Amino acid sequence: MADQDFKYVIQDLTNVYIGARYTYEEMLEDDNIPHKLKEVIVRILLTEVAPDTTPENHIFYMTPDSASFKACKKMKARFKMSVWQPADGRKHKKAGYVNREYSIEEIVASKELHDKKDSTIVEEMHISKLGLGAIVV
Repeated sequence: MADQDFKYVIQDLTNVYIGARYTYEEMLEDDNIPHKLKEVIVRILLTEVAPDTTPENHIFYMTPDSASFKACKKMKARFKMSVWQPADGRKHKKAGYVNREYSIEEIVASKELHDKKDSTIVEEMHISKLGLGAIVV
């Protein structure tokens, strides 16, 4: 898949959906990203990572006490991911990718997801506008 497939911004009344391959630098240049989210990126996220980092890479290196994790938790960030599931003969008769949305808390706490990060496809970051409004920057 081309990187452009996961570089987009879509908004509805209550949410912002951002392709997970956008770098934070590209998000800051995009006019479709809400101003408040740009402030969160500049004042919180970029204090811990480089501007060329993507949310796809960043989420697997967050810790429960990092400012990035706390900001994502407050924004009610969720990530649509496809995780490789091997065949087990019962629930998963055939090996393949299972698509599911994970909260940032689930991702940071899950050792299994961290172990599978190389075979996991992070597709989308989903942010609640209500949660974004609750952040003080």
